[in-house]
Amino acid sequence: MWRVGDNEEVDKIEPAAAEFTLPVEKLVYGGSGLSRHEGRVVLTPFVLPGETVRIAVAKEKKDVIEGRAVEIVDRAVARTAPLCKVFERCGGCHYQHSLYPEQVLAKIEVLREVLRRIGKLDAPAEIKAVTGEPWGYRNRVQFHIDGQKVGYREAGSHRVIDTSECPIASPRLNEALRSLRRMVRSHRFPRFVRSIELFTNERDVQLNIVETMAGQRVARGFFDWCEEEIPGSATGPIDYRAGGMQYRVHYKSFFQVNRFLIGALTEAALGDAAGGSALDLYAGVGLFTMPLADRFEKVEAVESVRSAVEDLEVNARRANRSIEAHRASVELHLETVRKTPDFILADPPRTGLGPSVVRELTRIKAPRLSIVSCDPATLARDLRGLVDGGYSLESMQLADLFPQTFHMETVAHLTLR
Repeated sequence: MWRVGDNEEVDKIEPAAAEFTLPVEKLVYGGSGLSRHEGRVVLTPFVLPGETVRIAVAKEKKDVIEGRAVEIVDRAVARTAPLCKVFERCGGCHYQHSLYPEQVLAKIEVLREVLRRIGKLDAPAEIKAVTGEPWGYRNRVQFHIDGQKVGYREAGSHRVIDTSECPIASPRLNEALRSLRRMVRSHRFPRFVRSIELFTNERDVQLNIVETMAGQRVARGFFDWCEEEIPGSATGPIDYRAGGMQYRVHYKSFFQVNRFLIGALTEAALGDAAGGSALDLYAGVGLFTMPLADRFEKVEAVESVRSAVEDLEVNARRANRSIEAHRASVELHLETVRKTPDFILADPPRTGLGPSVVRELTRIKAPRLSIVSCDPATLARDLRGLVDGGYSLESMQLADLFPQTFHMETVAHLTLR
């Protein structure tokens, strides 16, 4: 038998008001395992399909019970010991208790289920997985600070879990974490700082203050001190090389977080697309725009964040690529499009494209359309609208940019019927 919490230094299981032993049917989006009890769904984190688990009731709703695993009665073959000492308390990871190949298979099944449930769509028969190293992959993290504690927040809470090392963060970020842990013990550290974001190319470390008490400003001297304690520390943009190209990235500019899969994601998103004209929506610093310029005679990029547009223009100029950049919201820009491009690529935020963008895309009717999505629920909604508007879903790939978590990136390729 496997006692839940055996991997933690301190995690006492309190007696529950109600407990029952149930089999786990599958994983659902959000990381929990799904069981059923007397006609109600039971959602329990840190369990695996095929396991039998003794579950304590944590919270009850009309049709759903939120459970807490007390004991793994029958253990899945895929269960393994997590690398992180604070796993199950930290809110960052959800699947460290599972062997990595099974994580990927579970995500593919979750993607299929979300498409059926929300989009009323059947996924393609084959969904290929784009995978890489499952540890040490993150190039960007946000550490929270409470007194002399530095780490991540507890799941569903603002409590800071003191973290000495993060196994999914890159080596350079773990070095910076050790430096921050030393710094917070000094009288020089400003006690009103609550969150610090770090982004690295494994040489430079971009440092940004995300949150302070009452919005207090941090003096320049603090950043000078950071440069002494964290070699390569910088507050300005840094250069990031990926997929054979170099990108300038400001701290307000979005960039993919998995340092091992950026090139593979670009290849998956573009596929064999080539031709006369392409439109890159939510272009960021030009991660997809730059390689598009190698394949198309004319490329336009649309991005609303000022720093990202500035980065994109610098990146294009340095690489001698001809790109027309538009600083505008995607919704408003698409309303002005009158000539149909050969190919459109969209990499929207977690909220997805939304009805107005879907409506414009079905009006413009590009023969080929690719979507890079970080949320399967909004992707399913958007795909439903695009299919109803005349597109066919040709293929999908799961790009596992977030191993050990329930998050996933999906690349969907559509063609106009």
